[in-house]
Formats: sequence, C-alpha cells, structure tokens
Amino acid sequence: MVFEPPKRLVRALGETAPDGDDWLEKLPEAAQQAVALRELTVERVQVPGGRSSLVVLVRAADGTPAVLKLAPGRSRPEAERAALAHWAGRGAVQLLEPSPGSGLGSSSEVPPSAAGVLLLERLRPDVSVRSLPEAKALLEAAGTLRRLWVEPPAGFPFETVAERTGRQAEAMRARAQADPEVAPLVGLALAAREELLAAPPEHRLLHGTFRQSKVLGGERMPWLAVGPDPVVGECAFDLARLVRDRVEDLIAQPSGAATTRRRVKRLAESLDVDQERLRGWTLFRAVESGVRARRVGRPRDAEVLLEFAGWL
Repeated sequence: MVFEPPKRLVRALGETAPDGDDWLEKLPEAAQQAVALRELTVERVQVPGGRSSLVVLVRAADGTPAVLKLAPGRSRPEAERAALAHWAGRGAVQLLEPSPGSGLGSSSEVPPSAAGVLLLERLRPDVSVRSLPEAKALLEAAGTLRRLWVEPPAGFPFETVAERTGRQAEAMRARAQADPEVAPLVGLALAAREELLAAPPEHRLLHGTFRQSKVLGGERMPWLAVGPDPVVGECAFDLARLVRDRVEDLIAQPSGAATTRRRVKRLAESLDVDQERLRGWTLFRAVESGVRARRVGRPRDAEVLLEFAGWL
C-alpha cells in the first residue's frame, strides 16, 4: 500500500516545519517499515486525519483492530507515549505495545524502529464528543478530562506549563513588534500569564491540547481521549482550550460574548477550577493561537480567535 499523507497533514506540517525537515518525504517508507515490523494488515489511512500525525487503521496479526500513528519528533510523540503509558487506559486511548525502556518513553530509551510510532487501541474514529449537542458535549468532555488529571510519574519527561507558555510568549512578543495591530491583546495575554504563574504551581498531568474532537467513542468506555501533547501544571490551563470549542458558532451568535462568560463559569464550577484562573488561561491560549494563525497565513482563523479573546 502507498501511504500518501492526507492534504490536511501536509498543509499543517508545512506551516511549522523547520528548514531542511524531510519527515514528510520519508513518511511512506517509515509507515511501510512500521507495518511490516508489527505484521499489521492495513485497512486505510484515516482522512482527513490529524494535523500532526499520520493515522492508519490496521489489524494486528491476531485480527485485533488497532491504529498505527506516526508523528515527527517536533510533535513530541514520545511524550504522548509516556502519558498514555501513565494513564494506562484510564480516560484515554490505550497503548497496544509496551513502552520501551523504563516505561517513561523518553527519546533516549526508544529504538529507532519505534521512535515516533504508536500502536493504539481502535476507537470509533468518526464519532467524537463534538457530534453531540453542545451542552451534552461539554458535559462528556469535562468528565473525560477529570479522569486524566492525575499526579505525573516521578521524574516526568514532560514540559511544564511555565516552560511551554514561555516559548509561546517569546513568539508572541516578536509578533507584536512586527504586527502592532495585535500588540494590545498580546500585552493583556502576557500580563495574564505572568499573574497566573506567580502562584505556587499545581502539578497535574494534563492532556495539553484537549478539545471535543479529541474525545472519541470507544468500546471499553463510552468516551476516551486521544492525541495528547502532555504538559504538567494546573488544571485550568487544560480546561482553557475546551472553553473555546465551536468558536465559530460562538462568534456567529449575537450573544456570543455572554455565552462565553457563562461557559467559563459553568466549566469552572463543574470541575472545581478557579473561574478567574480559567478566564486568564483561556485569554492567553486564544491570543497565542490567534497570533500564530496570523503568522502562518490563516487570517480568518486569526480573526475569529482574536475576537473571541477580546470578549475575555
């Protein structure tokens, strides 16, 4: 089988690929090797798929349905492996092959044949929480997220919220200097981050990129999370991305701003998270995403995200 990466993946990785990166060029061969090594039978490549990895629906040698996922190193697949191993199927998709080495999945412990390759249980790829009515979707997503917020493993190999947002803050400052139109919102977002990080840090293992489309239907449990970009920090940071789910619908509503504020309050109360901290991280993450979308040439996405951020 020819493993042609979906257009969505090519476009998304093209926005972030450093000069000289050839991961996409090597992907078909890497996929063939991963399939042969594990004696898998390929059903199909998942289309449109994700923005950071190739997802292939396969069957193991014993007929078990599974998913083969291949991701470039900049997408931190070994951190994903470590998080999934730590969750061990509680609220998240399950690894179908053991983590190499000590089980923490750091890149130094993963042989070249396994680096960036995950074999996962098969969920229902076309059924996500996003398919539910909005109120029910938020309820189910929040319940899934609560199960993921656990103590990280000792000596965890994950970024902290302070480290990740520090990198993002540098890029935001640079963009604000080059693009004065976004400077006021960037200033507010950076000030919010500084205030939030002044408090003693909370240490929970977080999904990192949680939203409704990251929660798929399963057999073991009705809903399971997929595709983490794990980070360690406070729960409000993780919940912040969920606040802006279906942001296009919010923007289209005359009462979008009021609906957003009610959503912040409802989610904070349902998950015992401080409402003001949730508002602050929602602001930072929306501005960061909007500025990044503007930088890579997605003006419509940037406009929507920055308008949403203005409501906060």
